[in-house]
Amino acid sequence: MARIVIVGGGFAGAGVARRLERLVPDADVRLVCPDDHSLYLPLLPQVAAGVIPPRAAVVGLGRWLRRTTLVPGRAVGVDLDARRVVVESITGEREVLAYDRLVLAPGSVTKVMDVPGLREFGRGVKTLAEAEFLRDHVLSQLELANASSDPDERARRCRFVVVGGGYAGVETAANLQLMTTAAARRARGLDPADVRWHVVQHADELMPGLGRQLGEDTKRVLEGRGVQVDLSTSVTAADDDSVTLSDGRTLATNTLIWTAGVAPNPLMGRLGADTVKGRLVVGADLAVPGRPEVFALGDAAAVPDLVSGGDALCPPTAQHATRQAPVAAANVAASLAGRPVQDYRHRDLGLVVDLGGREAVAKPLGVGLAGLPAQAVTRGYHLWALRSPAAVARVATNWTLHGLGASHAVRMGFLTNASGRLAEFEQTDDYLTVEQARAATADA
Repeated sequence: MARIVIVGGGFAGAGVARRLERLVPDADVRLVCPDDHSLYLPLLPQVAAGVIPPRAAVVGLGRWLRRTTLVPGRAVGVDLDARRVVVESITGEREVLAYDRLVLAPGSVTKVMDVPGLREFGRGVKTLAEAEFLRDHVLSQLELANASSDPDERARRCRFVVVGGGYAGVETAANLQLMTTAAARRARGLDPADVRWHVVQHADELMPGLGRQLGEDTKRVLEGRGVQVDLSTSVTAADDDSVTLSDGRTLATNTLIWTAGVAPNPLMGRLGADTVKGRLVVGADLAVPGRPEVFALGDAAAVPDLVSGGDALCPPTAQHATRQAPVAAANVAASLAGRPVQDYRHRDLGLVVDLGGREAVAKPLGVGLAGLPAQAVTRGYHLWALRSPAAVARVATNWTLHGLGASHAVRMGFLTNASGRLAEFEQTDDYLTVEQARAATADA
């Protein structure tokens, strides 16, 4: 019985496992993932804003996968020569898994720059827990401001700074701005005008991948809601009650939300194999050159973009990760059976950005849209991409309830004994080197 180990339980890794259950029903498939669900990342800003509950943004792996063994933990090292994976369980213990075929889809992590105070005082929106903690923190700031008689404290707690003008940053700022405006209206001592949101973007436009026109449309929507957009600006320092910008300004705030890019999972740089900006180099068949038993896909893999041609690589988006999964599964099955493998080729369908309420921007198949048409395309795409009837029903129901005003965000109390900051959530420095992985597998 062939053993196939899959690292990563996102839509890429879980998609490979689900397809392999049908293609190689007699294989021993192991899925290494710290969570028991696949998270649909594009919906995290709406989780943070209380538009949908956390459960609506995930697909349970136990229900989706029938013959795959879930290994609750993280792959922290791989010995490619010995064909062994070092797994750190959610209990902190380590075990070693042997494999005949290895599929690497660990995804990405928040790209934390070397900015003084960022890791200690910044907050991310990369995981379900971070989104939940962020909502609690933002709502608690409004409550504390409402209870304070100090005008400086009230202003500081009512100011929120989002660093990063990409898709995640724009969606986070747009959706949370609507949430805080609604919360301020419900509070007796707050005026919605007291709540100030800032988007800080190092580039000279928002979401460059969508084109300048849609970037300008997005900027107009945000500024129409009172959000200040600072382009060609970056953060140079942060502490518990302020953020310093590259233009010399210091903003008094207790909330710094960091969404300025992602980086491939550090595991890929610890394999002793070639990488491109941290992404593992693979061929168009998703196999690692010289390692036909190892496949990689998703955000952490440098997959050639055959449609664009040249040296282009597929961008690290959920769209490509989801579509690479069936190709990776088919090639794993083909390699076990001695059949030819196939190349991954997919024309990008475009990007969608939900700005909350009736506002969105989208570029399906190269056609720029804004407003209600874009919102219809955006939400239709998300429902289609979820692929789970139960998840689709939960998301659609909560969108309807939120649109009718039947729901509002509430603080869940998660911050009682935790900070919810990047230093607590983003642990990326404990992966094993090649030598350490070899020593761990030898001891096992």
